[in-house]
Amino acid sequence: MVTLYVGNLNYKTTEDSIHQLFSKFGEVQSVKFIKDKQTGRFRGFGFVEMESDEAEAAIQELNGSEFDGRSIKVHEAKEKTERQPRSNNYEFGNGRNSHRNY
Repeated sequence: MVTLYVGNLNYKTTEDSIHQLFSKFGEVQSVKFIKDKQTGRFRGFGFVEMESDEAEAAIQELNGSEFDGRSIKVHEAKEKTERQPRSNNYEFGNGRNSHRNY
């Protein structure tokens, strides 16, 4: 089983339409769109799970192709890595305008 990254999707694209698109290459195990945690809006990318031979054919055929008016990106998904929390560059005078003397 391989997980594919599918990016640069139109915000109106649906999981069903992606399922249909990838089904041309074989059985799709799952489609998952990523949504913004705060707004719940689709972020324009997602993941498709399918068998490796079928996934490779889908990558070759679909990467760079047009779908719903956008040139989509399709490649094997990278393993999720632990992200370091972002530092707050604006605290304790280290941020913008910290050079000002009031």
